[in-house]
Amino acid sequence: MIKALLVMEERRRADVYPAHVLERLADLVEWQAPAMTREQLAADPSVLSEVEVLLSGWGAPELDAGLLGHAPRLRAVLVAAGSVRPLTTPEFWARDIPIVSAASANAVPVAQFTLAQILLALKQFHRISREIKELGRYPDEVRVAGAYRSRVGLLGLGEIGRLVASHLRAFDLEVVAYDPHASSVLGVPLLPLAELFETCEVVSVHAPLLPETTGLVDGPLVARLPAGATLVNTARGAVLDEPSVVEVLRRRPDLTAVLDVTWPEPPEPGSPLYGLPNAVLTPHLAGAMGAERGRMGELVLAEVARLAAGEPLRHAVNPALASLRA
Repeated sequence: MIKALLVMEERRRADVYPAHVLERLADLVEWQAPAMTREQLAADPSVLSEVEVLLSGWGAPELDAGLLGHAPRLRAVLVAAGSVRPLTTPEFWARDIPIVSAASANAVPVAQFTLAQILLALKQFHRISREIKELGRYPDEVRVAGAYRSRVGLLGLGEIGRLVASHLRAFDLEVVAYDPHASSVLGVPLLPLAELFETCEVVSVHAPLLPETTGLVDGPLVARLPAGATLVNTARGAVLDEPSVVEVLRRRPDLTAVLDVTWPEPPEPGSPLYGLPNAVLTPHLAGAMGAERGRMGELVLAEVARLAAGEPLRHAVNPALASLRA
């Protein structure tokens, strides 16, 4: 049997690795110790001496030279979370150990949340509902773009962006995208960034946070949105230059920003985002929540089964593309 260890934060462990997943894992692995947190592992790294497969999730340990020195037999790391960037180091990549990400499982609820927000935005749900409250009555005339032949823009065609594009194919919409790292996929035309904002009723952000994307969506760009348009961000808060975006939202009450992520997260006390009527804030709801997290544990379980059967992993991260993951 595979000698394994599970290391992640305790508060989300039962969601990520529910009972049915742990029961199946028990048939495939020999646990080297009870499940641990990274703090507990740091206090006793010798437990890694015989470990072949490290399982993790939120609260994963950083795989630096010190920790790896205690794990000479490690041959795979399986992470039931979206990004592996917080735990990988140059020393880890030098060991040429495959690492699995459950990003494809986490992409499912993010894409579902995004699809819902896009469809609501095309009906201008948030703008009209706030206007009704401000007026104390229904508006005299309601004009919306609607979900028929309207243009929706995706900023980023990574795993989540592609899944959103796939969902949108079921609707009579024109879907376009901006992504300097991708070629056109799913028949989605690529546009310059400025044109994306100028011509779309909804722009949904799916870019990873990289030096070149930090503050990419700024006030002048958002100001290009057509009247009544909506900006949706379920990626990373720092992709937006929030101070300049806030100024545009103040000047343009016709616009709506649905922000599931912010920078910092949550916004600091007194942040103008809390009082801005056309900024809709949600606390990182798009990603896997509650029982949805079990989908990531099931992905890891399937990968362990492949290891046990001598089959190749399906969700190993390409080291060359790891930096492009959010």
